[in-house]
Amino acid sequence: LYIQVAMSRILTVTLNPALDVSTQTDTVDPDLKLRCCAPNRDPGGGGVNVSRAIANLGGQSTAMVALGGTTAKDYRDLLKAEGLTPLELGPQRDIRQSLTVTETSTGRQYRFVMPGAEWQTGDIDTALARITATARPGDLLVPSGSQPPGVPQDLFLKLNATLAPTGVRMILDTSGAALAAAAHAPRAPLALLRMDHHEAAELTGTPLPDALARAAAARQLIDRGAAECVAIAGGPDGTVIATAEGAWNCPAPKVPVVSRVGAGDSFVAALTLALHRGDPPSRACAWGVAAASAAVMTPDTRLCTRADTDRCYAQIQIQAL
Repeated sequence: LYIQVAMSRILTVTLNPALDVSTQTDTVDPDLKLRCCAPNRDPGGGGVNVSRAIANLGGQSTAMVALGGTTAKDYRDLLKAEGLTPLELGPQRDIRQSLTVTETSTGRQYRFVMPGAEWQTGDIDTALARITATARPGDLLVPSGSQPPGVPQDLFLKLNATLAPTGVRMILDTSGAALAAAAHAPRAPLALLRMDHHEAAELTGTPLPDALARAAAARQLIDRGAAECVAIAGGPDGTVIATAEGAWNCPAPKVPVVSRVGAGDSFVAALTLALHRGDPPSRACAWGVAAASAAVMTPDTRLCTRADTDRCYAQIQIQAL
């Protein structure tokens, strides 16, 4: 499905970055002051997390990020501490914050996600111009995460229609109305579209109780022209990946769950890195599942590690469907 081009790159795109704050408290109760431990802060947002996880796995990518507002300097410093130098997209909108609170008495996590500042037409035009000028034939472009208010839900579909004829391949991981637009109104097929099984069931209007049902849903989206390849995550049951040539399921290994934050981004990171180096979709999906499993073993928003990913990958048996 993918042919690696000499000097091709991985470019991640984050329009709605977040400064992720995580902490712990004994119990979460209404109306009380909840005494929390010292917070951890990480640079977040889907595309940024994909770039962070790619770095953890020993790969390289360019993180294209919309940075602005009072927290931008802190955000840049956190990125640089992880060895990433962002390519800024131009809009100077405030970076949102998100809060994850772990209730230590039960292990439950409570995640509070802010919407981000509203974009204007000029912001959109500036970001699109920067992305278009940066992407080159053979690059894998990975827009990931939510979109800020004011951004059209079909923005990346229009961008894909412009860039796909030049040889840029788009891997899209999004949700909500933007995902519905990608599934129902393709202008040009995406290289790969990723979603979870709840989203796929809503898009197809069909319950997806097992891997065979998820594979059928993926093929339906491929036949519709939404993407050349579709990946549907099924949690512990594994992830199904399908192309016109076939479909495969990659069951997840059993691992201790510390935090589910960042599992999807770690999946996309490993999948993209594997496709970039020329792995077939089935093996790339297996490495993605391994990275997602590794991510849930780490606290807060720490994402996957290479050592845990390799250990998990060794336990995965790819199933042809």
